[in-house]
Amino acid sequence: MKPFLVIITGESGAGKSTALRTFEDLDFLAIDNFPVRLLKSYLREVSESQLTDKIAMVVDLRDPYFLQEFPMVYFELRNEYPSFELLYLTAKTEVLITRYNQTRRPHPLLREHGNIESAVKKEKELLTFLKDYATYIFDTSNFTYHQLRAEIQKIFGRGERIHKPFLHIISFGFKYGLPFEANYIFDVRALPNPYFIPSLKPLPGTDHRIVEYLLSDKNTEEYLNAIETFLRKVIDLHLAEGRRYLVVGIGCTGGRHRSPAISHLLYKRLKEKFKDLEIGLTLRDIAREDLS
Repeated sequence: MKPFLVIITGESGAGKSTALRTFEDLDFLAIDNFPVRLLKSYLREVSESQLTDKIAMVVDLRDPYFLQEFPMVYFELRNEYPSFELLYLTAKTEVLITRYNQTRRPHPLLREHGNIESAVKKEKELLTFLKDYATYIFDTSNFTYHQLRAEIQKIFGRGERIHKPFLHIISFGFKYGLPFEANYIFDVRALPNPYFIPSLKPLPGTDHRIVEYLLSDKNTEEYLNAIETFLRKVIDLHLAEGRRYLVVGIGCTGGRHRSPAISHLLYKRLKEKFKDLEIGLTLRDIAREDLS
């Protein structure tokens, strides 16, 4: 029986080491910086010896043959291993630069490109194609160490969840930037804004009075129905491509009122109607809005 295989890759400084340690804590055989050229033969040996039934491996630009040889190896693994996931970790350029400046660790492309900013941008450019291969893409820009671990544990921590599709809904404020991990973005700024109602302005979008105010407008229900219909279709398309992790962003101006309310309503509706999905909810900017 072939092991459950997770390949971890992505940008330097985005959290691959933390991810690998998390998989190790979940009883995966965890291996860092594995050479692409040896990947297939090693996995064959693991399968034949029944050494483990779960293995997580980091492969990335530290391997000089990575860019040249990984694409072909990826498709061969996809065909040979029924349980195979590719986890891609990314973060905003400025976040990666800050992390490198804080840790003072050398970036793998630093010598070639002379400074951290150029190295980070070049690596992003070189690795962009991998996002098309990934079954999971985590943007760790706003993650703490513990949040990244929790996200991985949520998806991979229990055996029955490994093959269960996962939908993550993120509410956000456009003024604070898009959630870069989102596959789809929905803009709810056209809905009535509680910010301009003095009695509602101080309340968070999870408060029942905000929800009631929004639902009093017929456009809210119509918009929710449209999102649900759309997601039903794209979930099927993602599953057909082998992708089992879908991130949906719901945005309003500041992320405090409309987007949390709509995200929470959508979360409850989808939990009821999609019993075969694991569904998560993050209200990213609900506490950040300036109410002055």
